[in-house]
Amino acid sequence: MKSNLLLSLLLLGVLLTIATSCTERSETRELIVRLEPRSESQTTGEVSFIQVNETVTLQAKIDGLIPLGTHAIHLHESSDCTAPDATSTGGHWNPTFERHGAWGSDSGFHRGDIGNFEADQDGVANFTFSTDLWCIGCEDRTKNIIGKAIIVHQGADDLVSQPSGAAGARITCGGIIQDWSDVETDVAQ
Repeated sequence: MKSNLLLSLLLLGVLLTIATSCTERSETRELIVRLEPRSESQTTGEVSFIQVNETVTLQAKIDGLIPLGTHAIHLHESSDCTAPDATSTGGHWNPTFERHGAWGSDSGFHRGDIGNFEADQDGVANFTFSTDLWCIGCEDRTKNIIGKAIIVHQGADDLVSQPSGAAGARITCGGIIQDWSDVETDVAQ
């Protein structure tokens, strides 16, 4: 009986040790940016940026687009969306001084060159993008998206024209200036 109790306690200790070693700390940061119409458009939306450990995921829902149209989405240099045409945001965010191009291209791309997406028949688009080349509020100026703007353009980015892809008017703008929330969670491996 005593040996069964000892064996049970030993087994419980081993299981607790294994369970503890399979858990790591995960830091999550999240912020939400509201997109407001620019360039006399009716386009609005909301973009969430969620950072889990080293990866940031952008999730966008955009309304008021040209039905079945292709639109470019970029991060721009400044969160200043005050100009009626959003030109107050400056050019594409390009902290590494690369050529404009498709995300991940060997010939170069801006950190703000997110790409193109399609609107549905109702002029609505849902878009998701993830990268480890961004962060929310970190010290690395080549990764930190705070102080930038998210811009949706009237047309598609041709992914070649320099310096910005000839995507047309900036039809919606949102400054990435909001405070983010930090959440620490235990994540089982």
